[in-house]
Formats: sequence, structure tokens, C-alpha cells
Amino acid sequence: MFSLSQRAMRRMTGLLLLAAASGGAWAQAHTDTMAKIRDSKVIVLGVREAARPFSFLNDQKQPVGYSVDLCLNAVEGIKRELKLPDLKVQYKVVSGPERIPKLLSGEIDLECGSTTNTRARQEKVDFSYTFFVASMRLLTPKNVQVESVKDLNGMQVALSKGTTSEKLFNQLANGELHAKLETFASNGEAYKALKEGRVRAFPQDDSLLLGLASNDKALDTFQVSNLALSVEPYAVMLRKGDTALLASVDRSLSQLYASGEINALYTKWFLTDALTIKMSRLTRDSFVRPNKEAGVAMLLGFSI
Repeated sequence: MFSLSQRAMRRMTGLLLLAAASGGAWAQAHTDTMAKIRDSKVIVLGVREAARPFSFLNDQKQPVGYSVDLCLNAVEGIKRELKLPDLKVQYKVVSGPERIPKLLSGEIDLECGSTTNTRARQEKVDFSYTFFVASMRLLTPKNVQVESVKDLNGMQVALSKGTTSEKLFNQLANGELHAKLETFASNGEAYKALKEGRVRAFPQDDSLLLGLASNDKALDTFQVSNLALSVEPYAVMLRKGDTALLASVDRSLSQLYASGEINALYTKWFLTDALTIKMSRLTRDSFVRPNKEAGVAMLLGFSI
């Protein structure tokens, strides 16, 4: 039988353990990030290291890109709403597998990268209006033709961890696809394996594949397949139920779309001497009619 002091000590220990466990889940329970930003006078943007031209580190190791510009525009709106002209912006580089966990843990407030809005991810996080629509395709050497999934049978295929392409191809491997799949930690590692001949195909969003190959000046060596496997709408990712911050981000995007300023930003990042990605009809439609439609696989019975 415990003494009173022992009981009190045991209860206190239990409360401390509960507090420690719940601390990491703060962001999942506490969804008023605008209040946190107001109190701390800091907003933390999650960025990518090499997701060109959306979010990457330049030669000076500074985060830049189309998605970063969109998030910084949203920050200007937040400054006005909270009357915080000196709001400090901090950046945190996140990888594909890290982006959702670091958002949920509160390490970042907005994820400004190349993340596809999917139904599966909607169970954990919220998304802004779509700001770009990509398609999943395959990057291969120019002497490798892929017109259907079956053309990959017997081929070594690189996957990037934590991506929609990894999810889709692992599903395909349980069906008609008989390829040798190898998962890499990042797009950069998967691309390196393709470049070194260790794999023969790399499925990923076409815009990211073009960004990798153009930066490497390898568009004469590699090609992006005509075969499209999915529709991938990109959006800013936020914590689920973070309504005030989401409304602010959506307002900033809708203002860019309505004013036509989005066209100058698109030209800045996608119509350059090094890289040309013409605006797709789906991307244009997302500017004309802002939406949050989830991405889909273009193969019946599969999901991304």
C-alpha cells in the first residue's frame, strides 16, 4: 500500500510523462498558428533542398523558387493582418519523408515545396488552393522508350522516398508491373542513380524531372515520357484545422490569381533560358477557378 507522499509522487510522474508525450503532438491539437505567430513574431517556412524550380537552395544556400515566392507573398499578407511589419521569416529544409512529420510536430508552419494534394494526405493535413498541376512521368535515357507500364518489366526503376510515385509504383508491383524497384532517400539520389546507369527509369512529377535534368544540362541525354501516370496538383501544406492561417494563405493566392500577377511569377521560374515548362490547361484553370481538388492516378484501381 502506498503512502500519501508516494501516491502524490507517482501521480506527478505520470503527469510529467503525459506532458512530455503530448508536447510533440502540440501542432496536431493546437491549430491556431496565427496566434503563435503573433506571440512569437516568427513564422517558419519548410523548404526543399533541390526541388527545382519550386523550392531549392541557390548557390548562396538561400531558399528560392516559385513555391517560396508564393509563401513569401502570403507572409506579407500575414504581416498586414497581424500588424507585424517586423515579422521574422525562418527557413527549415525538409526532405520528402520529413515534410508532414515536421509540419505536425510544429517545427514548420507552412510547407513551401512541391507537395501534391492527395486524399490520403488530406487525412493528416490541409492544403491551400492549387498553385501548379504536374503529371507523373518517367525520366529515361533517350534510347529507352516507355509507352506503357509493361515496358518497364525487367527494368531497374528508381523511386524517391515519401513521394506519390513511390506509393503508386509499390501498388503496381503487386499487379502487372515486374520491374526491379529501388527506393532512394531523395530525388537527387534517384537522379544520380539514373545518371550513373544503376537504374534505367525514374518516375516522378514531370516538372521536377525537367528541373533536375535542365540544372544538370542533361536534356540532350534524358527524356521525359509521353506516358502520364497521374495528375498532381501542388499546394501549400498546413496543419489540419488551422483555419485562420489557411484563410490567409488562400487570400494571398486568390489575389495573385485575380490580379494576373501570377503570370509574372510563372514566367520568372518556368519560362527561362535553362528551363521551359509551358503552362498547362489544368494549371491555368486553377488560376481562373481556384480549387483544392485532390490528385488522382490515371490507372484504374490505383491511388497516389
